[in-house]
Amino acid sequence: MAAVDLHVHLAPALDADGLRIPGIGRAVDGRLTADGAPLGPPALYDADQAEAYLDRAGLDEAVVSIPPPFFRQGLPCTAQWVRAVNHGLLRVTQERTRLRPLAYLPLEEPELAADEYERVRDDERFAGVCGPAGGRSISLADTRFDALWKGLDAERRLLLLHPGASPDDRLEEFYLHNLLGNPVETTVATAQLVFGDVLARYPGLRLLLVHCGGCVPAVAGRWQRGSETGRPGVEVLTESPRRALRRVFVDCLAHDPGLVDQAVSVFGADRVVLGSDWPFTMGTDDPRYQVAHRGPAFVNRVATANAAAALGW
Repeated sequence: MAAVDLHVHLAPALDADGLRIPGIGRAVDGRLTADGAPLGPPALYDADQAEAYLDRAGLDEAVVSIPPPFFRQGLPCTAQWVRAVNHGLLRVTQERTRLRPLAYLPLEEPELAADEYERVRDDERFAGVCGPAGGRSISLADTRFDALWKGLDAERRLLLLHPGASPDDRLEEFYLHNLLGNPVETTVATAQLVFGDVLARYPGLRLLLVHCGGCVPAVAGRWQRGSETGRPGVEVLTESPRRALRRVFVDCLAHDPGLVDQAVSVFGADRVVLGSDWPFTMGTDDPRYQVAHRGPAFVNRVATANAAAALGW
């Protein structure tokens, strides 16, 4: 059974249409720019380096997605941009069977996200889809997402949620937009899916949270208490928060063995997968090390069987 990293990033190879998006250009080193600033590290543009990372880590395959700098939420030409990056990710992974791309869905525009899913759903080159948690995305409990959730549920397709840029200006100092904003945005998006009863109503949805679920493992008990005591605004749920969270997959990128253990307690031992966040500095070169304290059998399960379950293989 293949050992898979489900949280690897690559930049799309944009064609002429993609490069005509307002604000998008190309730096002298070949990287893409947004309003003159390079988007991501040089390795992000090199599929050979991604495969070399897999070799070093002893892994067979990677599920690859565009990183947050490419979400570009709020563009006036979102549909054009989304098609450009999805086509570009197919181009960069073409004939690379070890690199399985995820199609990007713009969750700030639910109808467009549903339309893009309809466009790519039968393309077997995509291992699933991804979208931004938070940032400029609207509440994932909004009923305008019902068409998308219905499609993902019916197809039992993977949806990887990756935090977008936090709208909180207080997080500009101390790199807090990443150190705190990323896990918070993931947590808010997950809360919307739990308290909006989305996970219960669409049980075929395969949801994957990166960064070990953000803050969700720490607040799951508080969510359960709020549901049990009927706090204002908390509707009666089909499934309790604790039960709903058992439907969710999370990657292992916690940087803390204790948090991994808490994630196992909240989500289940069968719901943890490998995730490196390659090639970003906040990631890891050895995702297996994140779960090594739980023993070799667990490490193998996370790398293989759990990954296969998340991907529906």
